[in-house]
Amino acid sequence: MDFREFLTILYRRWWMVVFLPLITLGSALVFKNPSTELWQATMRLTVGFAPPSGELTAEDLYNLALASEYLADDFSEVVKSQAFAQGVSQRVASQGITIDPGVLQGYTVAQKQHRILSIVITWPQPEEIAPIAQAARDALEQEGSKYFAQLGAGGAQIYVIDGPGLPGWAPVAVGPSLREQLDPLIRAGLGLLAGIGLALLLQYFDHRLYTAQEVEELGLRVIGFLPPH
Repeated sequence: MDFREFLTILYRRWWMVVFLPLITLGSALVFKNPSTELWQATMRLTVGFAPPSGELTAEDLYNLALASEYLADDFSEVVKSQAFAQGVSQRVASQGITIDPGVLQGYTVAQKQHRILSIVITWPQPEEIAPIAQAARDALEQEGSKYFAQLGAGGAQIYVIDGPGLPGWAPVAVGPSLREQLDPLIRAGLGLLAGIGLALLLQYFDHRLYTAQEVEELGLRVIGFLPPH
């Protein structure tokens, strides 16, 4: 099938190619769920080992930095754990905020760059996001030794460099994601592909002859034709 024949088939069944995308786009817009405004609290901290007393060689400093970076890798998993979410949930419960640890765990993301660990908490309630972030900081600073003990990293330390309680920090509102914004167009694109596929499928099962060329391909000679009315 050459490209012109492909276009001819689509033109012959243009209503499928046009109406299916329009139907899917219309349904996506009509039944679109209202977007929920979310709030994000970001906290950055360093995780590492305190240097021992005495003079240190370049190799000692390198090994210390390398060990701290490995520790930050492991600690990022601790932050996303059920145990950490449970600790934060218990702290905000004293303020009258009830949060399921499993839900909080799903809204918490930890990202690491070298020894800098970023903790991002996304939450739908603006009045609760700041207390949750403060509870997460308190849990890290006050119970960090407990989490480090689980990793076998006694003597490790946490320093919060950006987070609740520090100047300039504030939760930020987060708009709908790019995937949510493009969802109607994605559905319309899928409808277009479905319309093209359905047009080709109907053409495959259609044994009628539409053009003189199709008749000649059967080995017959065309002596005339009637124009469409």
